[in-house]
Amino acid sequence: MAFVALTKPRVIELLLMTTVPVMFLAAQGVPDLWLVVKTCVGGYLSAGGAAAFNMYYDRDIDALMERTAQRPLVTGMVSPRECLVFAFALAAVSTAWFWALVNPLSAMLSLGALVFYVVIYTMWLKRRTSQNIVWGGIAGCMPVLIGWSSVTNEVSWAAVILFLVIFFWTPPHYWPLSMKVKEDYERANVPMLPVIAGNKVVAKQIVLYSWAMVIVSLLLWPLGYTGWFYPVVAAVLGGFWLKEAHALQGRAKAGIMGAKLKEMRLFHWSITYVSLLFVAVAVDPFLR
Repeated sequence: MAFVALTKPRVIELLLMTTVPVMFLAAQGVPDLWLVVKTCVGGYLSAGGAAAFNMYYDRDIDALMERTAQRPLVTGMVSPRECLVFAFALAAVSTAWFWALVNPLSAMLSLGALVFYVVIYTMWLKRRTSQNIVWGGIAGCMPVLIGWSSVTNEVSWAAVILFLVIFFWTPPHYWPLSMKVKEDYERANVPMLPVIAGNKVVAKQIVLYSWAMVIVSLLLWPLGYTGWFYPVVAAVLGGFWLKEAHALQGRAKAGIMGAKLKEMRLFHWSITYVSLLFVAVAVDPFLR
């Protein structure tokens, strides 16, 4: 179970939640189900390898943060050497898996996501800039491209649009959580935006990224990639999101602190939002 924990299964669940619906949109119906299984297995192995590398490199700051204090390397259930070997093995197996059983393009996208997450985000951005989660979040957008390419062996504008939805979704998804656990990041000397800026600044950035996300999410319809169902769902979900984002900004402007700030309302809603939005992506082809 300790090695499973190294792969951050809850995070990977969210990544696969964006991969599979895109495959339905790319196929304009039900994709080859065996291909879906192969893509999900490869995606799990690749993202799990990235997570293991992340835990190896971040084991020092994980030990200082309450929410990560029970990770396997911190508790000693897995040694650093075991973790590193495990990470390299998952990276190699996942790349070979995609190359042999899906296609080379998906293999390269998967490997690129892993390298970006480990080198660009974990090793470079995370400890150096408050924009870490903005640009580091690109790795979390890649499953959209992988899902599309696994079906079509190419990357289309539809995939790019959904990539951008996740890109703009990531900061307002993660910053509310960072506001909640700001003291953890301060203790570990990680410059998350809530650590170096006040709640008003963070809430304003959340609103700006939220508007960008909602606008981009509606582009699939006018560009002809979906029928009527997806834009209706996207508009309704986006409206609820913007309501929550502006409410958080209002509380921050009023100087509300602590539990009454209710920053986790937006964090929890963000998971519901992206889940339902991508369900709509999968359902839409059947209603055209």
